[in-house]
Amino acid sequence: MINLSTLDYILIFTFFAITLSIGIYVSKKSGKNSTEFFLSGRTMPWWLLGISMVATTFSTDTPNFVTDIVRKDGVSSNWMWWAFLITGLLTVFVYAKLWRKSNVKTDIEFYELRYGGKPAKFLRAFRALYLGLLFNVFAMAGVTLAAIKIGSIMLGLQPWETIIYAGSVTVIFSALGGFKGVVYTDFLLFFVAMSGAIGAAYYLVNLPEVGGIDALISHKNVVNKLSILPDFNNTEAVITLLIIPLSVQWWSSWYPGAEPGGGGYIAQRMLAAKDENHAIGATFFFNIMHYALRPWPWILVALASLIIYPDIASIQEAFPNISQDKLGHDLAYSAMLTKLPSGLLGLVLASLIAAYMSTISTHLNWGSSYIVNDFYKQQINKSASEKELVSVGRVSTVILMILSALFALYLQNAKQLFDIIIMFGAGTGLIFILRWFWWRINAWSEISAMIVSGIISLVFSSQTISNSFFGTEGYMPSWAKFPMVVLLTTIIWIVVTYLTKPESNEVLENFYLKTEPGGPGWKKIINSVKLKSKKDTAWNVPSGILAMLLGCILIYSCMFATGYWIYGETQLAIIISFIALIAMIFLIKTWKKIKGTFF
Repeated sequence: MINLSTLDYILIFTFFAITLSIGIYVSKKSGKNSTEFFLSGRTMPWWLLGISMVATTFSTDTPNFVTDIVRKDGVSSNWMWWAFLITGLLTVFVYAKLWRKSNVKTDIEFYELRYGGKPAKFLRAFRALYLGLLFNVFAMAGVTLAAIKIGSIMLGLQPWETIIYAGSVTVIFSALGGFKGVVYTDFLLFFVAMSGAIGAAYYLVNLPEVGGIDALISHKNVVNKLSILPDFNNTEAVITLLIIPLSVQWWSSWYPGAEPGGGGYIAQRMLAAKDENHAIGATFFFNIMHYALRPWPWILVALASLIIYPDIASIQEAFPNISQDKLGHDLAYSAMLTKLPSGLLGLVLASLIAAYMSTISTHLNWGSSYIVNDFYKQQINKSASEKELVSVGRVSTVILMILSALFALYLQNAKQLFDIIIMFGAGTGLIFILRWFWWRINAWSEISAMIVSGIISLVFSSQTISNSFFGTEGYMPSWAKFPMVVLLTTIIWIVVTYLTKPESNEVLENFYLKTEPGGPGWKKIINSVKLKSKKDTAWNVPSGILAMLLGCILIYSCMFATGYWIYGETQLAIIISFIALIAMIFLIKTWKKIKGTFF
């Protein structure tokens, strides 16, 4: 436990006061109707939404997660989530415009726009609870678990105390301020969180025990963890950390914040944008910040922790009061923060609180939007007034907070949830990408993929079955488990698609006229629509895919260059920075050719 100074307390309580004040200030306008409460009237500019996306994904569990994997497997282990950049940029250059044109209130409402009949109604209601309640509670529990660990190490708080103190403030301003309150506070939270992360990294790397950046990268505990790419002599590491994420995982798995084809709280922000251009600008800004720049302060602290706390035993020795079920490598991040001086300590604690509140408030509002718009209004009270919908939204916000807090008490580390969510979403991502561009996909395609993916994941999670098929004694290597879930799920949903009837022409024509996705996958419908509308929109997806590839080169180059500048490998950093510059020039030229750009 650390001793906070008066300055630290002033910084923390000032932050709490400002956050609550914003929630109270916007509560009256946010409570006018459900569109205001969940989308802020669709009037948000790209820069505010982009900052909100970055702040939302700047959660308390993220630095813990990064620390955990870096300490175990080195910097290259981050490829398990860096690969999702491809998904993010596909959303930027292809799907952001389509989502905003759809004009739905939530991405779950999309189901009754794209599909028809009882299957579409079932899918909408089920996904609302499946994602808005079950998976959303999983995600929030991971964030809350990180907050519990930080509170335990840095403040000596019991788990329930952390939940009460941090959770109560978050749920109050989320329930009062709605989406507008979330986005406005995210603007503040972003700068507080970034300042805290960068300040902490700079100070901790320069601790006498660490000795500065040169001593850090040459230390025996660190030198074999520095590589940004996995060791190509280690075939299993290359396959699990690079090949599978880059070739399969990015398009095949549903994961909050990186959904194939866009979705979740990222879609919520695109739907809240002023127009298509602002939706595109917001998502592009988010991807640059999320992948290229933000991870490095966390990585540096994780590497420095290997010098001061080389193993779990050293962490346990330094913090004997930590319960055995919460002990892990992810605690090293919080352990390092206890060494910060007064003032900076208060700022970092405020930044961690900011990260927690930003992520939880977003998940609360997003999950509540599903429960209200896609379940309550559709299944329970179709004639509900706007006032009633807002009230239900506020009540569901509180319930989601309570459920996630209770679940967090039973978890051990954030990696557990990452693996669960990735496995349960395996194989479904391709549908989310193709449903916009292939008319033949129907509601049964999604229903079958969702059910089969869950069942196969549960079967393969069985220790007996897993040992029989995968690992050293099985028929296949352990890394084959994920691709097998994807393969089996994909085969089944494609078969189901062709065995079931397509959506009616009326549904497909209405969807096409509203969103205008274009492409050869809609040729049958386009020929029909041309009889009703003279409008013939050019298909710009090939240019969008080219822009995505250039964007990947740009952002990955920025990420590599930042790392090599930090490592002191100047010549390599200059070369990669030049590649980033060239990619940026070509990206701008390519994107200017796409109609409706914010450039």
